[in-house]
Amino acid sequence: MRMVLSLHRAANMLVYDLESTVHRPRGWSWPGFRVLFAIWLTAPLEARKVAELSGMSRAAVSALVNTLERDGLVRKERAPYDGRAILLGLTPKGHQAITEAFRAHNAREQDWAGALSKDEQRTLICLLEKISAHSADIEAKQRS
Repeated sequence: MRMVLSLHRAANMLVYDLESTVHRPRGWSWPGFRVLFAIWLTAPLEARKVAELSGMSRAAVSALVNTLERDGLVRKERAPYDGRAILLGLTPKGHQAITEAFRAHNAREQDWAGALSKDEQRTLICLLEKISAHSADIEAKQRS
């Protein structure tokens, strides 16, 4: 129980700090950043794939994309292979915004990681990946 509570507490602290120091000043939420980041890395892609990559529901992604489109950061277009599918991409303004935000986000991540040596960081990564992989063994419920 201590492990799970400590992991949950650390993750919440980290997310709150990133959101309040990096993303809120830009007018974004943590989910908004995750959507922009997923699009930045893999665009053009369908909204359902953005939902999968960001760990969010399709409805949440749809609402966020509407806001990000209104703000001039995201563009939508019909997929040439399926008239019902919508592809998402970044506008030039969106590309510049996420690039700048990622730099600040990554710098803050490095501040957090600075509490651990490089060897400790590698060990923690391995342990977290082991826990994540074990989720399949215990048939853990996951967002899809």
